[in-house]
Amino acid sequence: MQIQGYFDLQFEALREAFAELFSNSQERGAALCVQVGGETVVDLWAGTADKDGDQAWHSDTILNLFSCTKPFAAVAALQLVAEGKLDLDAPVAEWWPEFAAAGKQRITPRQLLGHTAGLPALRELLPAEALYDWQQMTAALAAEEPWWTPGEGHGYAAITYGWLVGELLRRVDGRGPGESIGARIAAPLDLDFHVGLADSEFDRVAHIARKKGDMGDAAAQRLLKCMMSEPNAMSTRAFANPPSILTSTNKPEWRRMQQPAANGHGNARSLAGFYTGLLDGRLLEAELLNEMTREHACGDDKTLLTRTRLGLGCMLDQSQVANATYGLGAKAFGHPGAGGSVGFADPERDVAFAFVTNSLGPYVLMDPRAQKLARVLGECL
Repeated sequence: MQIQGYFDLQFEALREAFAELFSNSQERGAALCVQVGGETVVDLWAGTADKDGDQAWHSDTILNLFSCTKPFAAVAALQLVAEGKLDLDAPVAEWWPEFAAAGKQRITPRQLLGHTAGLPALRELLPAEALYDWQQMTAALAAEEPWWTPGEGHGYAAITYGWLVGELLRRVDGRGPGESIGARIAAPLDLDFHVGLADSEFDRVAHIARKKGDMGDAAAQRLLKCMMSEPNAMSTRAFANPPSILTSTNKPEWRRMQQPAANGHGNARSLAGFYTGLLDGRLLEAELLNEMTREHACGDDKTLLTRTRLGLGCMLDQSQVANATYGLGAKAFGHPGAGGSVGFADPERDVAFAFVTNSLGPYVLMDPRAQKLARVLGECL
């Protein structure tokens, strides 16, 4: 396998570990970028980008990064807090009056960002096409009753986060959430990152497909068992209502929409650049970065049926939990995306790390491929 790109010789072992991934015949395409102290020390890519395996992965290949998108939405919201336009602890209904329905009048932006609001899913089954109807989805969430008492426990809002935080952004910032993220984060840092992709960019988007035969770990199997056997369970509804959530990734409608929970498109370079921008203070002042990355919830996740530890729109390291550690320092924060892509920062080492792949693994939180690369990175430092 031809490995393209650049690496500093200090990180030769990391390049070898990246190359080793492709000894698995199911590995299609991937990219890896590491920045230390703001300097790019590794920027590698390899494999294929298209459905049939004919088209090589290029320097400018981008792909759907799924939940790696969530911290971008959180940072846009926290910038509005810094500007005095949003208050983390005021009722969401101050900006979105309809949201007060069904006992939600006291839910705060902090609870939406920290997955403690009790809104990870919709009970009433929606048609597949509702996924692309912003008005229908936000109206359904505004009418929804919380699944638990807000603030008491947490459950990951895998996809509803995008409409909840996105609608708040839209109302406070006066533009679509993808436009907000683009203007506030991607443009100032010159990141090739898009929430709502222009049709003109479609030809460089990697096709995403699942790997076969890998059943994942206990957490993955637990969630899968729930989804197969309990159609009305909250966890099932979170990922399968509307039913199109799980099958939309490669569709043009999905690429075009501005769904800041899960449809950001970018590459490893843009993901690492985002975390460098957080570490060096270009996106948030220290006080708000501390707010974002301090623990807001920890323990059994009502949606993912595994332990999560959450900040505001980011996942925090759990060094003792095999499927939930980034594999570097204890203060690491970031976000995995479905199937294996991940971006995170380790503030103790001033490191930004990003691994992206179009070969989806079955893991619920951290993919072992990314964890191994992070461990090897730690040994190189």
